[in-house]
Amino acid sequence: MDKIPPSVHRNLHLLALGSNASVESSANRSLLNRALDIFNSLSGVTLRCSRFYVTPAFPAGAGPDFVNACVAVESDLSPAEMLALCHRIEADLGRVRKERWGQRVIDVDLLACGDRVLPDGETLRRWMALPLARQMKEAPGELILPHPRLHERGFVLVPLADVAPDWVHPVLGRSVAQMLAALAPEEIAAIRPI
Repeated sequence: MDKIPPSVHRNLHLLALGSNASVESSANRSLLNRALDIFNSLSGVTLRCSRFYVTPAFPAGAGPDFVNACVAVESDLSPAEMLALCHRIEADLGRVRKERWGQRVIDVDLLACGDRVLPDGETLRRWMALPLARQMKEAPGELILPHPRLHERGFVLVPLADVAPDWVHPVLGRSVAQMLAALAPEEIAAIRPI
């Protein structure tokens, strides 16, 4: 897996993929591979993909374990265009949004676009500070970048460290490697490469 150079590229898009459609990790992995194939066919860009990891469902009890991965993409697509592409891939694979953080066929999240902060720093900080109980019920009505939970989630940071360990969060000022090192060891221990 090639790593991204330490410098931040404005055209660098970071995405997280996950599936817990089945109790069989091989079926979930197959769905991630299909999502990557669709992405390549629609975008024509080269992906740098992490290893695949089995991770506990979040929140606990939200279905079977996930298979998660992260990808890094160099693209001239705008953040809105990249988000639309992520949603199209989800729809092509049969994702229907019924409940927040429920079991799902595929999840393709736009984590970051270079060093962009969208829509602005104040809005991002407000969503970053939202308590978990409210996070489970509320979803932003606009694109928030970087993803407001990125720095808290081992199931994102572990695979993201495979492809972009030196990417620096534009608000927190910490690299992926530093954010990962700040997580509780028991959270990291529950994430297994496959």
